[in-house]
Amino acid sequence: MAADRVLSQLPPGAFAREDESDDDAFYEVPRLVTHIDDAAIEALTGCYRQVLPVGGVLLDLMSSWVSHLPAEGAYKEVIGHGMNAQELAANPRLSRWFVQDLNRDPGLPLADASLDAAMICVSIQYLKRPEAVLAEVRRTLRSGAPLVISYSNRCFPTKAVAVWLAIDHRGHAQLVDLYLRGAGFDKVWARELVEGRVSDPLTVVVARA
Repeated sequence: MAADRVLSQLPPGAFAREDESDDDAFYEVPRLVTHIDDAAIEALTGCYRQVLPVGGVLLDLMSSWVSHLPAEGAYKEVIGHGMNAQELAANPRLSRWFVQDLNRDPGLPLADASLDAAMICVSIQYLKRPEAVLAEVRRTLRSGAPLVISYSNRCFPTKAVAVWLAIDHRGHAQLVDLYLRGAGFDKVWARELVEGRVSDPLTVVVARA
């Protein structure tokens, strides 16, 4: 299995979390806040403007009440996924959405090769089975379609996996690269969009199906 390939390269307990209680309870209360600051949001929106195909079908995985898509972007459909129905219902960019705990069930209720792009915004650190989830994303993407994974230095530390908390910002890019290649992606590249000296740091890792 793909997850075994990652686990074989990481120490025991890499995907353990301080808080292993039910994620449904943790995300029950909606958090209508942004998890990166304005400068990081602007940089991420600029990246989306360059990478995401206008007129395409997009998946905003692990989404919330905002998607940081460019205001002028016209997409055929934006499908949202998250852990809180109120947050997703408040997101004006989503055409439709679904709630699912990916740590419990990584399978996506989407058809093969049905998406033109996917995004995971500042949430990859919460996945206990990242390769299984990313393999599902790859299954749903059309050939050559991009997946944009962004991360900063903020998180809910009790719900982030141990390996994420144990390494630095540059190490996170290498870890995400490992996840992606294990899930079958290639043409992976990382770029630091914001250094973080006067605002939140932001890095994106982009891969193609």
